[in-house]
Amino acid sequence: MTAKISITLDDEVLAFVDAQGKNRSKIINSFLAKAKKRKLEADLKAAYIDQNNDPEFWAEFELWDSTIGDGIDEEA
Repeated sequence: MTAKISITLDDEVLAFVDAQGKNRSKIINSFLAKAKKRKLEADLKAAYIDQNNDPEFWAEFELWDSTIGDGIDEEA
């Protein structure tokens, strides 16, 4: 889905956009998609750091990790 909007750009920013190619919408969409991806990656990295520093997570992880050697798969 797309939406047509009206935006105002500084002259220097517009000149930069125009220097990237003829299709302004495509160029702006590409820049914003890359910015969105970088934001998602940064948020994910922050979440992994928080998880890594969460003692409750690691306590739960250790409980589940101990089930690996419980021998259930060997009962076939």
